[in-house]
Amino acid sequence: MANFTAADVKALRDRLGTGMMDSKNALVEADGDLEKAVEILRLKGAKSNAKRADRATSEGLVAAKAQGSIATMIELSCETDFVAKSDKFIALADSVLDAAVAAGASTADAALAAPATGGTVADLIAEESAILGEKVELRRVAVVSGDAFEVYLHRTSKDLPPQVGVVVGYTGSDADTARSVAQHIAFADPQYLSRDEVPAAEVEKEREIVTEISRNEGKPEAALPKIVEGRLGAYFKQVALLDQDYAKDNKLSIAKVLEDASLTVTGFARFKVGA
Repeated sequence: MANFTAADVKALRDRLGTGMMDSKNALVEADGDLEKAVEILRLKGAKSNAKRADRATSEGLVAAKAQGSIATMIELSCETDFVAKSDKFIALADSVLDAAVAAGASTADAALAAPATGGTVADLIAEESAILGEKVELRRVAVVSGDAFEVYLHRTSKDLPPQVGVVVGYTGSDADTARSVAQHIAFADPQYLSRDEVPAAEVEKEREIVTEISRNEGKPEAALPKIVEGRLGAYFKQVALLDQDYAKDNKLSIAKVLEDASLTVTGFARFKVGA
């Protein structure tokens, strides 16, 4: 019989987060050698990772950190909310975020190549994925520049880590208003800062759509230009932050709120897990 104790099984479980039977079987196979049992479990986990490659990862969390003139946000995804709320997964997200910040990574590929605990972030994720027993992916990384930042992380469920994350870079000193704008972004999901940033091709496509809709409604041809511009204005309110009505007071635009607070938003990013 293999020479190990219940304390050895507990030590292995605490180290890797594996189940009791998996830990016990690994120690049996390793003849009680704890380090060999660790390698056995990691190898089995790595093989399982390959089988999980095509699985969907619709759960996870967002995490963000501001450092100097840069704020970085990541979305780390997994298969189930059970893993998403586990201490190991949350700790992994913190390690991935720290590595991305240290490397100055602005894309997921750059973050995956960043150094982490003797290897790369990609290696770390693969190893932890094997231990967690689920597919884990670094889905997105965003970087925002600014003189100051507001980081808003929203929990859609009290027992889960943050599912929606917003980073706002700004100049000015009104941190309370900056936070309110970040909360607005979490709710309203703008795609661009201003209407000038909306790609011309997207605007033209929308113009064609609302023109066709207006014609089909029997609007007079002479009135179409004005009607179309009005409907384009409504479109910009959907996609451009500065054009949007403020969530806390729809009589004000975000542009007006920022002006009154002497704030200038220099950039923002918004992630929602699985979206």
